[in-house]
Amino acid sequence: MSMNTTTQHKVETHEEWLKKRLELLKDEKELTRRSDELARRRQDLPWVRIDKEYRFDTDEGPASLQDLFRGNSQLLVYHFMFGPDFDAGCPSCSSIADGFDGFVIHLAHHDVTLCAVSRAPLEKLQAYKKRMGWNFPWASSFGSDFNLEFQAGCSEEQQQSGTIEYNFGPEDTRRTLSLNETWAKELAAGCGTDWPTYRREMPGVSAFVRNDGVVYHTYSTYARGLDGLWGMYQWLDRAPLGRNENEPGLWWKRRDEY
Repeated sequence: MSMNTTTQHKVETHEEWLKKRLELLKDEKELTRRSDELARRRQDLPWVRIDKEYRFDTDEGPASLQDLFRGNSQLLVYHFMFGPDFDAGCPSCSSIADGFDGFVIHLAHHDVTLCAVSRAPLEKLQAYKKRMGWNFPWASSFGSDFNLEFQAGCSEEQQQSGTIEYNFGPEDTRRTLSLNETWAKELAAGCGTDWPTYRREMPGVSAFVRNDGVVYHTYSTYARGLDGLWGMYQWLDRAPLGRNENEPGLWWKRRDEY
């Protein structure tokens, strides 16, 4: 995809550019310091003990939440939008997951396991994983309440009720269900489903720790809280023309669809 680079933009001397770049650098450094502070506050959050027995299907067989740690003491779960009625994973989640294979090795050497979890049956996840050429751990929570209880999805009944809990607050499902935009239909169709079914899955990340044989929930983030994990965004934010989000229709695709 090419973009129009002939758009009028201010052109100045190097000296003028440098002055404004140094002003921006000051703000960038402040943002970095603020980000470091927020990271410390995430780690200072209290832990919540998990006593419920969640069950998953994995490539190695049935698994508990403890099993997903794979011997490490920390677990990061990416709630991947792939519902039971989907034929393919969400393209946004797929773009984020393109970087997982490179990260999992580094994380494992820091006592952290990265694992995706989706509500689709394991066979669907395995087929899609093969299509995309991925190797990271990916567990199915099909038949489990795991995704629903961690705000990464809702049942049809919850959706029809008009309000669900997402990103630590109520979300009006009537507004999203009434959406009739072409891009929304295209997004759902690319997953082999319709818009209401597509919207019953939500993305997120949840963090867990295992201590003395007990699992605790430590952190979750959703919606724009995932921007920092979307590697493509971080590169585009530093490109001259940015994210290209104003293009008509879907401006991003699965990497095997460009």
